[in-house]
Amino acid sequence: MTVETAVREDAELGEGPTWDRVGERLLWVDILGRRVHTYEPASGRRSVLTVDQHIGAVKPRAGGGLVANLRDGIALYTADGAFSWLRHDPVPGRRGNDAAVAPDGSLWAGTMRYDEETGGGNLVRIAPDGATTTLLDKVTISNGVGWSPDHTLTYYIDTPTRRVDVLRVEDGHVVERREFATVEEGAGFPDGLAVDAEGCVWVALWDGGALRRYTPRGTLDRILPLPVARPTACAFGGPGLRDLYVTTARTGLRDPEPAAGSLLVLPGIGEGLPSTPFAG
Repeated sequence: MTVETAVREDAELGEGPTWDRVGERLLWVDILGRRVHTYEPASGRRSVLTVDQHIGAVKPRAGGGLVANLRDGIALYTADGAFSWLRHDPVPGRRGNDAAVAPDGSLWAGTMRYDEETGGGNLVRIAPDGATTTLLDKVTISNGVGWSPDHTLTYYIDTPTRRVDVLRVEDGHVVERREFATVEEGAGFPDGLAVDAEGCVWVALWDGGALRRYTPRGTLDRILPLPVARPTACAFGGPGLRDLYVTTARTGLRDPEPAAGSLLVLPGIGEGLPSTPFAG
């Protein structure tokens, strides 16, 4: 296994990697730095967009542009950078965190309190027209969301629980939530996740310095050490979706590693699933 630095960066809290299959580029954010990064592996071309508030995640939109999970709600950016609110919902002391686009083109977006108060966040589903349904309330740090290859299972992480859970959703409501896998004490905390073409779930371990891969039955079958203490999330991208990109953080570290805050890549490590753009 080879771990390479795709983009050398000093992001405070790198997060939310997503492969934009139309633009053939990777999108990721620095939440605390208020920056949206793009990286095109084929050319090495990069861009950075600075936004007005903390940003938990961005995802491509069908037809161009981005949808963003910001501190104060869900925003839309056109391809030329014009801004508008899709759902403006400011709550003092709370911000948007990780998000993912479901197979039906809706956005699942999580929130958390800045002070990480227990139960201070939620997970909502935003339809293309902005209609919002609360899927989970009273979560603490809403993080990774992903779907099985056949779209029947939804994986979800509320980081302090140390669990990856499986959700069953009917008519826009979570009707079942069960444990899929648990990260033992001392191994770090589960953060972002990615699901591969075999239905395995890859999980970044905050303060664990590694990625884990779980089989569809929830069995741990791989642990991949990384040169950083705080990997935050992962996503497949590049040709054939065979490269696994990993965002990292340096916030809160007294002596951050040289690669902390950079975008890492594990070339040819597996095969990912195509991402769905937000339909709004």
